[in-house]
Amino acid sequence: MLHRVWLRLGVYMGLADLCLAHSLFTCEPVRVQWCQGMPYNMTFFPNMLEHYDQDIAANKMQQFMPLATLRCSPDVYLFLCQAFVPQCTEQTHVLRPCRGQCERILADCDSDMRTFDISWPPELQCHRLEPCDSVNGSPGPPVKDMTTPKASPSASRDLGFWCPLQLKTRPGQGSSFLGAQDCAPPCDNMYFKLQEIEFAKTFIGISSAVCLCATLFTFLTFLIDVKRFRYPERPIIFYAVCYSIVSLIYFVGFLLGNEAACSKPTQPGAVATVVQGSQSKGCTLLFMMLYFFSTAGMVWWVILTITWFLAAGPKWSCEAIEKKAVWFHAAAWGLPGSLTVMLLALNKVEGDSISGVCFVGLYDLAALRWFVLAPQALGVLAGLSLLLAGIVSLNHVRQVIQHDERNQEKLKKFMIRIGMFSGLYLLPLLTLLACYLYEQAQRSTWENTWVNEHCQQYSIPCSYRGGVHQHTNLSLFLVKYLMTLVVGISAVFWVSSKKTCSEWAYFFNRTRKKDPISESRRVLQESCEFFLKHNSHVQHKKKHHKPGSHKLKVISKSMGTNTGAPSAITSPILIGTGNHHATTHSTEPELRGSSEASAREQTDQGNGSGRASSRGSRERSAALQAERRSKAGSSSRVSSRTESLRRVPEGR
Repeated sequence: MLHRVWLRLGVYMGLADLCLAHSLFTCEPVRVQWCQGMPYNMTFFPNMLEHYDQDIAANKMQQFMPLATLRCSPDVYLFLCQAFVPQCTEQTHVLRPCRGQCERILADCDSDMRTFDISWPPELQCHRLEPCDSVNGSPGPPVKDMTTPKASPSASRDLGFWCPLQLKTRPGQGSSFLGAQDCAPPCDNMYFKLQEIEFAKTFIGISSAVCLCATLFTFLTFLIDVKRFRYPERPIIFYAVCYSIVSLIYFVGFLLGNEAACSKPTQPGAVATVVQGSQSKGCTLLFMMLYFFSTAGMVWWVILTITWFLAAGPKWSCEAIEKKAVWFHAAAWGLPGSLTVMLLALNKVEGDSISGVCFVGLYDLAALRWFVLAPQALGVLAGLSLLLAGIVSLNHVRQVIQHDERNQEKLKKFMIRIGMFSGLYLLPLLTLLACYLYEQAQRSTWENTWVNEHCQQYSIPCSYRGGVHQHTNLSLFLVKYLMTLVVGISAVFWVSSKKTCSEWAYFFNRTRKKDPISESRRVLQESCEFFLKHNSHVQHKKKHHKPGSHKLKVISKSMGTNTGAPSAITSPILIGTGNHHATTHSTEPELRGSSEASAREQTDQGNGSGRASSRGSRERSAALQAERRSKAGSSSRVSSRTESLRRVPEGR
């Protein structure tokens, strides 16, 4: 007896909670054709099977109609109607079937249910129903105050969004979808077909790759010549770095597909849902990097306009602006960091089933308004104001130096460059803001259209909200993603110049230089070939040499290599005669070697033809000694060549 009291109390409490959730709803006329001949003509929804609309109840009731047609039990028709289309009386009470009726119907219709393969719903199990109070099977006391006393003459009413069982998530994850807690959007996009999603993913992947290459080119140009980009234009480099990471995140999302943005179903019959909250580590990491660096890139652009204004208006020097670099970095990294931490604390991470990344404001309009639209709008207003003030100041300076045509022309080109760079940044950013504003204005209409198109599929109440149903255009989302990435490409315009081309050309030429070992081998080989040729020339002159002549020419040639300066330096050599000393500008080893060679040549001339073989051996030994000396001299020249090559970049 006691367990029955507790069971009835539990049913009352459950129904009372259900009433509180639908306190604005009233009884409505029965519209299901199979139940229009019942003793009652008013009903209330949701019913016991959690159907929230008469159309859905009629669709689910159809499979049990063979039992009603065969009249397998006298109460089967009334039982089915009271279960699927419950009786509502006096606008405040709802009557439902009882346990005794259920047991009689199951006993009478058991064979017919096996014949037609009809499975009895778990919600209509007899032990879950209230006991009958009288012999005729009437239900127990009706549940009171199921609705408010307000009467509604219209049967069409908006029940709001009820989360389907397929989209339910575990409690405590912080997920919310269309106002329903512990509910998440389906991973299969709500607005587009599968073919459109695949095209959008490919488009985003190609766009992110192009933007990544462009921003990396800007950053690598900075690394080639760090001193070239000083303040006030140094923020362009940090701006390019931020958007290179943004492009990289989108490219990673393209490679991952929906692995990070969606979560697998946790219950039988459920579908994959979009990740919401910070429980997924991969999605949270992608969100942190994407939101942080996209916001930091916008802040660096504002800082760039500040430095331009300081240089043009108050006439700050590069050194004075650079002293404030610590404050610039604190603002550029601190503000995005604080916003990112705030969003993580609020659990506002949301997966994007189109791009494969995670961001904020994809389903939560309030988060989109305060954490995406507001920062970007403030950044555009602040940057545009400072940019216009700086251009006005530069124009004033241009008027002051109007007699200096050279500087005036340089200033004019600089102003045009700033204007074009700012236009290339502001135009995509303003287009992106327009896309966000249009999406925020139309989001409720798109969601209402989705609910009406999928309410039968998910067995949820269809919306009776007025208005024309409208589908989303894929081009809007493609433009939004494209403008998000194109914003970073504007940095390439700033570094695109002849100087950049010359720096890259010099960089590639420097990397293609030959290594010192192969270069030294080449120099030694050329030296040996020169001395052997010189030795053969001396042998040729000895045949025509007169014994009484004491003149001998000493020839010296520099083996210098070309490094951009004059290619070779020829040392002037004076001609020595007889017993006098020869005065030269050559090195001491060369003079000593030349005198020794001359002495050997004079000795060989005094000998007769009978000692020809001895003279040949001495000539070969002299040639070997000359070759050794040439190797030593060539090694010193290679070291001097290496030093000259090291000094070339400094000279340039």
